[in-house]
Amino acid sequence: MANVVSERAAVGGTRTAPERAEAALGALGASPGTPDRLRRVLEQALVFAGAAFAGVYTSGDDSGHLALAESVGLPRTLYGLRDGYPADGGSPVAEVHRTGRPRRLGPEELAGCLEARRTPSPDFSLAVLPLGPAGTGCLVAVSEHPGGFGTDDRACLELVARAVAVPAPPGAPADTGELSEDAFCLAMDTGRVEVGDAILRLFGFDRDDFDGRVETLLGRTVPEDLPALMSVVEADHMSIGERELEFRILHSSGAPRWVRLRGRLLAAGDGRPARLVGTVADVSTLRSDVTDVARVQRLAAALATAGTVKDVGAAVVAALRRPLQADRIALAELENDRLVVTVLDPPGPESWPELWRTEWRTEWPDAPVRAMPTLAAALREGRARIWPAGSPLEPALADVGPGGLAVLPLPAAGRMAGACLIGWDDPHDFGPDERALLTACAGLTGQALLRAHAFDAEHELVGMLQRTLLPRRLPRLPGAVAVARYLPTTAGLEVGGDWYDVIPLADNHVAFVIGDVQGHNAGAATLMGQMRTALRAYAAEGHAPDVVVSHANRLLLDMETDLFATCAYVDVDMEQGTAWCVRAGHLEPVLRHPDGTVEIVGAEGGPPLGVLGQAEFPMTPLRLQPGTVIALTTDGLVESVDCDLDTGMARLARELSAADPAHLGLVADALLTGSHRTDDVALLLMRYDGMAVRPLRESWTVWRVPEAVRHARRFTRRTLRTWGIHQDTLDAALLVVSELVTNALVHTDGQVRLDLSLINHRLRLAVADSSPRSPVKPTSIGWEATGGRGILLVEAVSAAWGTVPVSGGKQVWADLVPDR
Repeated sequence: MANVVSERAAVGGTRTAPERAEAALGALGASPGTPDRLRRVLEQALVFAGAAFAGVYTSGDDSGHLALAESVGLPRTLYGLRDGYPADGGSPVAEVHRTGRPRRLGPEELAGCLEARRTPSPDFSLAVLPLGPAGTGCLVAVSEHPGGFGTDDRACLELVARAVAVPAPPGAPADTGELSEDAFCLAMDTGRVEVGDAILRLFGFDRDDFDGRVETLLGRTVPEDLPALMSVVEADHMSIGERELEFRILHSSGAPRWVRLRGRLLAAGDGRPARLVGTVADVSTLRSDVTDVARVQRLAAALATAGTVKDVGAAVVAALRRPLQADRIALAELENDRLVVTVLDPPGPESWPELWRTEWRTEWPDAPVRAMPTLAAALREGRARIWPAGSPLEPALADVGPGGLAVLPLPAAGRMAGACLIGWDDPHDFGPDERALLTACAGLTGQALLRAHAFDAEHELVGMLQRTLLPRRLPRLPGAVAVARYLPTTAGLEVGGDWYDVIPLADNHVAFVIGDVQGHNAGAATLMGQMRTALRAYAAEGHAPDVVVSHANRLLLDMETDLFATCAYVDVDMEQGTAWCVRAGHLEPVLRHPDGTVEIVGAEGGPPLGVLGQAEFPMTPLRLQPGTVIALTTDGLVESVDCDLDTGMARLARELSAADPAHLGLVADALLTGSHRTDDVALLLMRYDGMAVRPLRESWTVWRVPEAVRHARRFTRRTLRTWGIHQDTLDAALLVVSELVTNALVHTDGQVRLDLSLINHRLRLAVADSSPRSPVKPTSIGWEATGGRGILLVEAVSAAWGTVPVSGGKQVWADLVPDR
């Protein structure tokens, strides 16, 4: 349809349609050797006869089979037409071919015809005209107008049929079976090829040395040109019709030689293989410095390394926009029935149609394909479509290329991956070479777009999984600041097993954890999530650091997995500025002291988690001064193929010493910059500042003696008076202590401990015992009941109350807000 509109404009005046058709066909007859002559002749049936489809069926060198040689207009499948028919069959195509007499079939006659069962319109009608005497083939035209083809329409079709005069395909063998010197005939199913002597000389073969295999000829092709050439010689990548391509072959003189292939794919049918026939000629003296093949090669090389959809778009823009002098390019993915534009060049909204800025979203415009019938037809047909200046198109497309518009459907994996729109503002002349360039680029872009879309989806899935398994944000800490960084490996899409965590604990303790599970796969990521959760749960129960790590080790052994994990666990007391460090096969913590000196802590460590059942995990004490920075990291930061562990740790210590701890986020970024990573990296930094106001704390061990509750109240009264607590709050506190201590002594065994603390004008009263059972608040109490009111009283006088697990038992606490 490339020349339909221009030809409509060229033939005007008051002449009848047959007269205008004869003039147009006469102009085409002046150049019978042009590659697209047959298509351009058939297009006149669409222009002057109003046909929706026109095609030519010929027998070629097989008198028993009729094959579709060329077609224009809407897809033939909409009307039930096939690629081929048996010449002795009962189809209208075969009948006209045998008899040489035309036939016209209206809707009534087509109702019982097998080929017409999928008719899209009740007004569908068919005209079949012979190309000459019986046995020369026929022209098939489809009309969707009521009443079918009129008198002038039929006259135009007869002119088109006479003008077709289908010659033998270029280079096709004559009845004698001989080829011209520059011709070839390739069987697409076996790869066997017949070639003329001139082609053998071009490729540097003697007739006796050539084995008849197309692979032998392809072996003399310059490797960079093979992708474009394979898109022509592979049947799955071609449709019926003519093709033209230029490529280079290696020559004995040393310099590659440019040759031009012109051919036509002949359809298969009834057991006959498809064949590619044509000519190959030397065009070395006609080549310019920059060629269409070179552009395709550059695009193929760029797309081979394009990892994302944006990379694909950038490669397409670089390969096509400037070489074609186009004014704009849009690349759109096809998602269900909608087009989602992923690349707009130029990116400014002012360069695109108004409709794109109003009805479509500006950043990522999308529209249903059905809203643009011209584009929908191009995608359905799967062939590059070109409209010259002045073509009547829907506004969403017309303004993209007022001087010319090319729409390239992007095929991939048996479906359409999307479309590429190329527009010009000034009238643009589309030559045969440019059409071939656009077709070759479309196939490469479709495959790359499909790969990039899959890569983007996998990358997003991996990132989402990693973000889910790691903390979304770090908590605010009393007397300290913490930052964390995680960088996945730069190779591949695998999920890593590195993790970190910051766990606030009771009494202003905070646990800092970092670890690494062996491997980079879904199993390692799953185990990482389980270990992080387990360590957090054991720490929240109030266990000592070595017990927490020991529990995690036993849990990993019970999972019966082949993977192991390393871990570093540091429990920091924010009030006292002390810490306990436990290592399980992990790197030592690095301390940066306030004076800038750096210490790699020589903490004694145990084996990795999941290796030994009776492992010991010793604790190492740390002393922190305000301004001290603790750095915990995984081996991906300090170890690589070109840097051993000791060298990497020394480098980390030097960079940490030179950093400014006042900006901890910048310190973390600087430590990650410039590292040669071959593994995932997790980094956790904590700067200890000390608490501005230290809480007041006192504890009392409650002995199981008759006067235990009275002794607990006496201890509470004495302590709270020392802290300056108001009498009203003191009375409420004594009531809460009486109830909590009494419940612990009556309902549990073992030791009972009373803890008092005053933090930020909030008084906490807590009683710990050895029973894991939490007290239950009764739902109702009768007048005759003698117990059960204690928890109700605690709830009534407290601002809040609750229970937490502590080392195999529990702690029941209640908060009071003293009067100031």
